[in-house]
Amino acid sequence: MRLFTFHLAPVRHALALSVCLAIALLTSACGTSSAAEPDPVLRVGAIPDQDPEVLQRLNDKLTRHLAAELDVKVEYVPVTDYTAAVTAFRVGDLDLVWFGGLTGVQAQLQVPDAEPIAQRDIDAVFRSVFIANKASGVEPFDDTAGLRALAGHTFTFGSETSTSGRLMPQFFLAEAGLALTDFRGEAGFSGSHDSTVTLVESASYDAGVLNEQVWEDRLADGSVDLEKVQEVWRTPTYHDYHWVARPDVDERFGDGFTDRIRDTLLALDPANREDSEILELFGATRFIPTEASNYQDIEKIGREVGLVR
Repeated sequence: MRLFTFHLAPVRHALALSVCLAIALLTSACGTSSAAEPDPVLRVGAIPDQDPEVLQRLNDKLTRHLAAELDVKVEYVPVTDYTAAVTAFRVGDLDLVWFGGLTGVQAQLQVPDAEPIAQRDIDAVFRSVFIANKASGVEPFDDTAGLRALAGHTFTFGSETSTSGRLMPQFFLAEAGLALTDFRGEAGFSGSHDSTVTLVESASYDAGVLNEQVWEDRLADGSVDLEKVQEVWRTPTYHDYHWVARPDVDERFGDGFTDRIRDTLLALDPANREDSEILELFGATRFIPTEASNYQDIEKIGREVGLVR
């Protein structure tokens, strides 16, 4: 009987090559799937400048609207403070953020090609409001020089990196010739505009400063005790809050997606009931286009007071 001899080495080699090729193709396919990110989520954030419940309600409405109009998943991601908002934007944990003027500048400096895309109509002519406890003896005044009346009094800003609650007020104080050391004790930082009102109203501080929109909202809802606290001065105008998008948004969601976000915000119509609810929560009549050049003065002042490096 004739015996047949099989040479197994070539068979094993061919089989090994086939397995390796299959693994390589599978790995490549998995890598392609991950890179393509077939179901990306647009992560939206905002500086925590006022009551967390107000921010949550505002951003819940907005994210639902963006999801419907852009046909993508949208998630609102709350942050603990202003610095956390900038950091989350820098590392890519947030794609679209509602920044103040200063934090927007900080974010753009840390993320090259990040793009300011929209601001509220009121943000082109924004102002800060100085308030005082009536028992402090500080009376209303008409111009920047009147800020000197705050010397010798306790005083609180809002957040340390707030444009309207710290940066621009400190700029106007300096214009009046008032240094932070002219206050009685160290200047405070309340953390939010709402908290500033509460602290001045309770006489924890003689005076403080907050953004105009929050002050107007608190007056409108009757939550300010005008027997205890009063407005003493409003600053000249400056550019403030704005939306900033990361430069990789188009890469993740498709060409032109940043423009689609901008168009969706600009299209919010006060004549439409659902749109008007969003605009009202933002304290705006409309969103309008904006650009980085609008915040050059903010950057300059930020460098002067050491908040931009």
